[in-house]
This record gives sequence, structure tokens and C-alpha cells, in this order.
Amino acid sequence: MTMSSSQDTVKEIVAMECAALDRWGKGDPWGFTEISADEVTYFDTGTERRIDGLAALKQLYTPREGKIKIERYDMINPKVQIHGSTAVLTFNLIDHVPTREASAKEVHWNATEVYCNIAGEWKIIHTHWSHTKPAF
Repeated sequence: MTMSSSQDTVKEIVAMECAALDRWGKGDPWGFTEISADEVTYFDTGTERRIDGLAALKQLYTPREGKIKIERYDMINPKVQIHGSTAVLTFNLIDHVPTREASAKEVHWNATEVYCNIAGEWKIIHTHWSHTKPAF
């Protein structure tokens, strides 16, 4: 992979993730399922065990549809590491969630997305979301 194509891949993956996050914040979780592979695996703070497969991920997301409200988010320090047909995206995320008061509540996350180039398309094959450790 040339430096130019590597940079293009980084931009493409970050753009895909941001597009899915934009939809997520408006209550539409399907942006993530559209860019996930059939064999995707998934962890987040609301799952007791690993979720295996796109069908199971869709089942997990169905009750969340229309219920997620995020005013804006900050993707901090995204890093894409490309190794052949696999790319690992890691970043911190701050969600600004509306509250009944005037200000938004911040929710801090660590995120890892493993993408694989399948038949010419980048697809998520693994997702892991966790809350960041609170400061002292």
C-alpha cells in the first residue's frame, strides 16, 4: 500500500465511523450495522457477554432506535493502524448528551473498531466500547 492510498484509507475509515456516529446521535443505530460484516463481534458497557454476528447486533440495537440523543460528539485522537486487509481504529469519544438542565452531560468513551477489507469494502469485524477511567 502506498503512502497516498494508506492516507486515503485512514480518511475513509474515519469518515465511515463519523457518519455512523452522526446517525447514532440522532437515534439511528443502523449506520453501524450497515458498515459491519456478517461475522462482527461486539462488546460495550451494556453487554454482559460478547455479541456474535450481525443478526445479534441488530437485535441488540432494535430497542435503542429513536432513544439515543447526542447533541454533538468529539472524536479525540483517532488512530488507524493498517496491516494488509485489516485496519484498527482507536479513539476517545466525548458524547454531549442533553439533560433537563441547560447544559449537556459529557459521557467519555474508549473505542476500538477493527475493520477488514471484504470484497473491496471496509467493514467492521469487531467493536469494543468502554467508559474511560475517571480522573483522580
